[in-house]
Amino acid sequence: MCQYSCVDGLATRWHLVHLGSRAVGGAGLVMTEATAVSSEGRISPVDLGLWHDAQIAPLRDIAAFIKGQGAVPGMQLAHAGRKASTEAPWAGQGAVKEGGWTPLAPSAVAYSAEYAVPQAMTPGDLDRVVADFRAAALRALDAGFELIEIHNAHGYLLHEFLSPLSNHRTDDYGGSFDNRARLPLRVASAVREAWPAKWPVFIRISATDWADGGWDVDQSVRFAQALREVGIDVVDCSSGGLVPGVRVPVGAGYQVPFAERIRREASIPTVAVGMITEPEQAEVIVASEQADAVMLAREMLRDPYWPLHAAKVLNAEARWPKQYERARH
Repeated sequence: MCQYSCVDGLATRWHLVHLGSRAVGGAGLVMTEATAVSSEGRISPVDLGLWHDAQIAPLRDIAAFIKGQGAVPGMQLAHAGRKASTEAPWAGQGAVKEGGWTPLAPSAVAYSAEYAVPQAMTPGDLDRVVADFRAAALRALDAGFELIEIHNAHGYLLHEFLSPLSNHRTDDYGGSFDNRARLPLRVASAVREAWPAKWPVFIRISATDWADGGWDVDQSVRFAQALREVGIDVVDCSSGGLVPGVRVPVGAGYQVPFAERIRREASIPTVAVGMITEPEQAEVIVASEQADAVMLAREMLRDPYWPLHAAKVLNAEARWPKQYERARH
């Protein structure tokens, strides 16, 4: 659990609002990351998953705790595709040395020489992935989560279908833009139909592969327009992760222009992410309408009290955990 977003629950869907006094003192969002929708969809053997009913109960306790602290529990659902069956990040790189499994992907093309060669998905595999995302969303609902984000970024399965660099199929799921977008849009539609209309569905995308011949911002705008048509509420704009060895111009707020362009040209709310570390920086992004909200991950790992510090910097009122109230003044 490591993301904080600025949201406030209003009307039938949630409207994203400024990082200032309304949001910091209002409903924060705490989101799980990369919760696998199937066993083979795990990135590593130690990933969080929600492919079985037995996994609901422990997550129910977590969702209840988040709500008890005045925040909104969100769940990110994911399938790792050809980047599955890898070591946990703290245990090494590349394919699992023992106890691994054969990943699934659009085409039998490995991410790199250190990764396992995946199995190209059959029509039955495609249908099963759609059903797995839908079933995992329903389990998340049962567990008490109130927001879903579909992980469609960073070189994982759905992103792999979008990019010509990883999708070499010649059937209805490869080749043209419409074909490459077919599976991600099927998943988005299935999750949106399963999820209560009063609660939002986000989708995280890699706006560009940072590689010639790959997925790019122009296609991301077009994809975001299609996502809006199937009822997706918010596009979370990240980038990269599809192929190794690319040069990414990492710097403060380097992905914010993606959120700004997609918001403007696709007419859909967006979230900005990546190298957003300072409260004033986050406030400017939202107040200037470059994005509708920001989400933080690594900065929250560095400083779990970031929302409280942000509230102080921005002269906003924030809710403190009752156990901490004695240290407030």
